[in-house]
Amino acid sequence: MKVAVVGATGMVGQVMLQILAERDFPLTELIPVASEKSVGKNIEFKGKTYKIVGLEDAVKRKPEIALFSAGGETSLIWAPKFAEVGTSVIDNSSAWRMDPSKKLVVPEINANEITNEDLIIANPNCSTIQLVMALKPLHDAFQIDRVIISTYQSITGTGVKAVQQLENEYTGSKGEMAYPYPIHKNAIPHCDVFLENDYTKEEMKLTQETKKILSDESVKVAATAVRIPVVGGHSESVNIEFNKPFEVSEIKKILSETPGITLQDNPEVNTYPMPIYAEGKNDVFIGRIRRDFTRENALNLWIVADNLRKGAATNAVQIAEYLVEHRFNNQ
Repeated sequence: MKVAVVGATGMVGQVMLQILAERDFPLTELIPVASEKSVGKNIEFKGKTYKIVGLEDAVKRKPEIALFSAGGETSLIWAPKFAEVGTSVIDNSSAWRMDPSKKLVVPEINANEITNEDLIIANPNCSTIQLVMALKPLHDAFQIDRVIISTYQSITGTGVKAVQQLENEYTGSKGEMAYPYPIHKNAIPHCDVFLENDYTKEEMKLTQETKKILSDESVKVAATAVRIPVVGGHSESVNIEFNKPFEVSEIKKILSETPGITLQDNPEVNTYPMPIYAEGKNDVFIGRIRRDFTRENALNLWIVADNLRKGAATNAVQIAEYLVEHRFNNQ
């Protein structure tokens, strides 16, 4: 079981390596892949030293699985080249997500849709993953009509450059800017680029990817995505309108019994999800569950997850685990 991690030196790539080690993923050989400036350098994994290689070398070694976190342009060019030699590619960029021929997978929801013909599998956007983890079991029970999301997103979703910007601003140092404005003591309602409809690309990812994962184009989804000076994870304020009546107790029971979700919902003792608690964990945390008294069959809740883990690396590794169990163990 040879596993390539493409983008091994990046923020998500490093977390992928951590999670492969934590979950004792059954690989026999690690192939760390990065840009030309990193080729030849060494990387440590589970007490062993591995040499970073380039993409061409990695393809020649024909890994069984390649975890991609190297940006959309790299994925568009190189994912098909890996697939041509029989590698199962799990891609963390937006390159393949809305391609009708590619599966967009959150394992707890739709891993069973993966077939042996699916050699390029898309990992959803970080904000989408934590959202659909909450929506899917509730949609099954009460049929969602409409969802309104406001996100409060960690700077780690932008990358190392953004983390450095916050640190520079915090210490009063000069440095390169990841954002058009200061992020320290600020909130920037601008994640990714603006589109012709005045929504950002991040906001439209939430709309389009949610419909695809739920396999239901009738669900109406609108989002506002905001970047805040937080490191530990993404938060979302979510308003849901259902077509069927519900009891809040039913909502809590369903969510508490859903694998991968931890309920943190006790206002009496100030228990609710926060990035400071979610950081470094693989679950999606849900709280502040309450009826929206202004609309019939409507609900408010608050969702938090570590965007580098369940929002990216953990979800990708879970897909890889599914492939090991259902594809490679059956060969």
